[in-house]
Order: sequence, then structure tokens, then C-alpha cells
Amino acid sequence: MEPISAAVAAFTALKAGVAAGREIASLGKQIGTLFDAIDQCKSDHNKKKNRQVLSANEEALDTFVARQKADDIEKQLRDVVISTRGWGAWQELLKLRAEIRRERAAEEKRKKLAQAKMIENIIIWGSVALGLTILFGGTILVILGSQGRL
Repeated sequence: MEPISAAVAAFTALKAGVAAGREIASLGKQIGTLFDAIDQCKSDHNKKKNRQVLSANEEALDTFVARQKADDIEKQLRDVVISTRGWGAWQELLKLRAEIRRERAAEEKRKKLAQAKMIENIIIWGSVALGLTILFGGTILVILGSQGRL
């Protein structure tokens, strides 16, 4: 599912839940899906894509329209949260969103560093093992050669 379609679906579910009297806090999954889709639309618009299907102009317009729709949905979400929970709740939601994004980025960075360290260790220990094999193999050849067994 395209990010903008996911955003529309999540917002529709969120709006229906609010209309049915559900609390914003109980609609966390829909809000999370909505924010993920909005972020994906913005990311798609901001990064260069290498698609063969669309021309550069079509692609630019496509990502622009998706980003504008995502911005509109985000503004509507803001209005829903503010009307049901107040301005402070919207600010708290934005703060939590930013905090979670930072935590995820830090976790991703930690995983990449751990993977790089593991690769470095494999290379170091593989080199040591190869060096020791060559050293001991050479030593054995020298010993056998000096005894006339070769």
C-alpha cells in the first residue's frame, strides 16, 4: 500500500473512532500508522528516486501531491487532537513523536556500529588465524626440510 493510501486509511479509522466516542489514547495504532505514512510521504518527496516508469516531472508532481495530502491529513489530525484533548495534548504528542524518532535513530546507529565492530573482529581474528597457519606451516616445512624428509 502506498504511504498516502495508508495515511488516508489510518486517518479515516481515527476519525471514525473519535466520532464513535473513543479516546485518542485508545487509537494509538491508527495514529502511529498515520504518522509513519506521513513521514514516508515526506521522505519520498525529499529523496531522489530512480524510477524508470515515470518521467522526472511526473515523479516530482506525484511526490509533491502525496506530500501535500500528507500535510493536509496531519493538519486534520492536529485539529482532531486539539478539539478532543487540547493544545497541550498535541504538543505532548509531537514531543513524544520526536523522542521516539531520536530513540529509533540512536538504536539504528548502535546496531550499525555493533555490526561494523563484529566485521572488524572477524577480519582481525581471521588474519591472525591465517598468519598463525602460515607461520606454523612454514616452521613445519623448515623442520621437515632440515631433517631431509621433504
